[in-house]
Amino acid sequence: MHARPILIVDDEPAMREAILEVLNRKGYEALGVASGREALERIDRGGIRLVITDVRMPEMDGLHLLREGRRRAPWLSFLLMTAFGTVEQAVQAVKEGASDYLLKPFTMEELIDKIRAVDGGSCSGKEKAGANGGLITGDGRMLEILETARGVAASDVNVVITGESGTGKELLARYIHAHSPRRAHPLVTVNCASIPETLLESELFGHEKGAFTGADHRRTGKFELADRSTLLLDEIGEMRVPLQAKLLRVVQEKEVERVGGEKPVAVDFRVLATTNRDLAREVADGRFREDLYYRLNVIHFHLPALRERLQDIPLLVDHFSREVTQRLGMPPKAVSAGAMKALQERPWRGNVRELRNVIERAVVLCRALQLGVEDLLLGDRLAARERPDALSQPAHGLRAMEKDLILKTLKEAGGNRTQTARRLGISVRTLRNKLKEYGPPIRDNSSGSACFSM
Repeated sequence: MHARPILIVDDEPAMREAILEVLNRKGYEALGVASGREALERIDRGGIRLVITDVRMPEMDGLHLLREGRRRAPWLSFLLMTAFGTVEQAVQAVKEGASDYLLKPFTMEELIDKIRAVDGGSCSGKEKAGANGGLITGDGRMLEILETARGVAASDVNVVITGESGTGKELLARYIHAHSPRRAHPLVTVNCASIPETLLESELFGHEKGAFTGADHRRTGKFELADRSTLLLDEIGEMRVPLQAKLLRVVQEKEVERVGGEKPVAVDFRVLATTNRDLAREVADGRFREDLYYRLNVIHFHLPALRERLQDIPLLVDHFSREVTQRLGMPPKAVSAGAMKALQERPWRGNVRELRNVIERAVVLCRALQLGVEDLLLGDRLAARERPDALSQPAHGLRAMEKDLILKTLKEAGGNRTQTARRLGISVRTLRNKLKEYGPPIRDNSSGSACFSM
């Protein structure tokens, strides 16, 4: 897959060519144009990931290009180059949506640092976890979503993210917040499906002391906690219609009334909402308010299912496998061609969350240095497809299996930690740390020191 290019806009050929040479040498794909008009023509053709433009240019200056370019492609990131005398213009540009600016003269190292800060540091089309808050992908649709999300993050519009369970909706929401001007404040999250309806109103809006039985102190609601930050309404499709009406008023007015309160409290927040439901269908069926739907759904992202992005499976498998082995102090584990084929042929009803669960379990249970088809347990009763609880609580399930495997191996080794560690493929130190978590000690048959039993 070809990387999406960076567009350099500068009417001075020497500067333009110098930047292009440096970026190409650093592994970036870049192209240059000499005017704002040419830049807009190239932006209209699509595929640009970042625009680096001079502020002072004839006919169309950098500010005009920024405004028109973002009007045509709201997701597009802009980095402005400016001389000392136009710093005020550059600051104004940032207020209007530019990601950052560079003050001339600058070194090429400073330019690369700015690009990495704005663009996540990626030279190619493959997105890594560190730059994208856990979203790992090489899929073209996902890359376009991330590119759009970076641009949308700079604005303050509300966003709805849809997709099947386990596709990464919350990760994308966190990614948007992390790239927004509100990132200095923590993202505030409320799961609309996990909180009983009777408590959700108080959770969102807060309550005054004595507002109802058991309200023995004032509670600050999620909207107030999200002041100057972002509120993530996870699984908003599960919210009942009566509460949706109250939510609509807060979103419209940007003020909240605590339950039992006498006056509204002004709040400055942005809403990101996720759901695995089709909200348009929910509106048509009368289960979701149409006015709230349009208020929230200013920008809509739909994440594709894992079975629609098969090229991501090897990337994700490698990441999850390394994550587990590093955490447990185990040697790296490869994946056989047969196992990878089986993984790519699976329907993945639980999507990335289910894949993570399968790989974590396989790495923990497999004693060899390569995972085979039999290690995946795809047809076993333990498979995540047949265990919905394993999809919703992968960390808990993994911990239980890890504990069972370690204690069983320890028993088979007669309590000898050295033999147990060797059989598990981990260090004695890692085994010792794990055993400390699991229960009361008994005597280690090999050394007389404490260990653990079943």
